[in-house]
Amino acid sequence: MYRITLIPGDGIGPEVVDAARRVLEATGILFEWDVQEVGEAVIPKYGTPIPDHVIESIRRNKVALKGPITTPVGYGFRSVNVAIRKALDLYANLRPAKLYPGVRSRYDRVDLIVVRENTEDLYAGVEFEAGTEECRKVINLIRELSGQPIREDSGISIKAVSVTGSRRIVRWAFEYARKNGRKKVTAVHKANIMKFTDGLFLRVAREVAQEYPDIEFDDRIVDNLSMQLVQRPEEYDVLVMPNLYGDIISDLCAGLIGGLGIAPGANIGDEAAVFEPVHGSAPRYAGQNKANPTATILSGVLMLRHLGETDAADLVERAVAEVIREGKYVTYDLKPTRDDPTAVGTREMADAIISKMQELRRAAEVAAGRAG
Repeated sequence: MYRITLIPGDGIGPEVVDAARRVLEATGILFEWDVQEVGEAVIPKYGTPIPDHVIESIRRNKVALKGPITTPVGYGFRSVNVAIRKALDLYANLRPAKLYPGVRSRYDRVDLIVVRENTEDLYAGVEFEAGTEECRKVINLIRELSGQPIREDSGISIKAVSVTGSRRIVRWAFEYARKNGRKKVTAVHKANIMKFTDGLFLRVAREVAQEYPDIEFDDRIVDNLSMQLVQRPEEYDVLVMPNLYGDIISDLCAGLIGGLGIAPGANIGDEAAVFEPVHGSAPRYAGQNKANPTATILSGVLMLRHLGETDAADLVERAVAEVIREGKYVTYDLKPTRDDPTAVGTREMADAIISKMQELRRAAEVAAGRAG
C-alpha cells in the first residue's frame, strides 16, 4: 500500500483530483490518501495558505498528488505551488507534451519532454516593491556596482542562476533521457543577452553533456526555439531550461498537443515528489462537472511510473488514449466543437476511462490464455 498526500486544491481542483483518484484506485493498487487542504480557504484558520503540516505530510509520505490552486494576480500571497517546490527542494519540473490521436491539433505527431529548473531564476521570488526603502537601496547598490541607470519608480526582481542548480537539472534531464530511451537533449537559454546567468547555465549544460556521449546534445536561444517548435516540433525531444522559460515553453508545447487540459506535470526532488496538472484552477468552472480530468489523470500516470508501477501506468495511459481516440465520452474541450451536446462531464469521462481499463485488462487476460 502506498500512503500518498492528496491535495484537492480549489476551483476545479477537487473535481479533477477525485477523477484521478478513482482511476488510480481502479488499477487495483492500494492507496492510503492523506488529504491536506491549502490555499486561500485555510488562511483564516492557519494564517497562511500553506501550513507547515502540509509540507510535513509530503515530506513524510514522499509523494503527493495535487490539484490546481488559485494564486492572486498582482496582489496577495505568493504561489502555493512555488512555496511547496522551494520548501521541499523539488528542483526538477517534468512536463511531457504528447499528442494523442483524437485531439484537435495542427500537428500529426508531437512527443516532447520539458524539464524545467524549479527553484532558481526569477521565480525564486526575490523581489523588491517599487517605492520601498529596500527597493531604493537595491537600486542605489546596482547603480554603484554596475553604473547602470535604473528609474527610481522601478520594482526589482533578482534573477539568480547557480552552477549547482544548473548542473543538477541538466544532469537530471540527461538521466531521464537515458532511462526513457530518448535520443537528444536541448538546452534552452538567452545566453546571447544574459551572459552571466543564462551564459552560466549554457556553459554548465555543455560540461554535463560531455558525460553522456550516448545522447545527442544541442542548444537553442529561447525565442528561436519558440518559433521552431511551432514550425517543426518533431525535431526536438528533451528540452531543459531555467525556471521562467520552462513555464512559458511548457504552455507553448501544451498548445501543440491540444491545450492544458491534457498536460501533466511532476515536481521531483531527491527526497519527495509532487504530481499535478499544468493547468490552473479555473474557478469559474468550479462545481460544474465540466473540467477535463485528463491532465490530472496523466499526472497520476507519472506518479505511478515514479513509484515503479509501470504496468499500471501503461494501462491507465492506454485507456486514456483509447477514450480520447474514440471521442465519445470526452469533455467539451475534446469535442470537434466546444458546444457539442454529446460532451460528457468530468465524472463521466473518468468512468469511461475506468471502463476502458477493465476492457483492456480482460482483453490482455484472454490473449494471455490463448498464448498459454
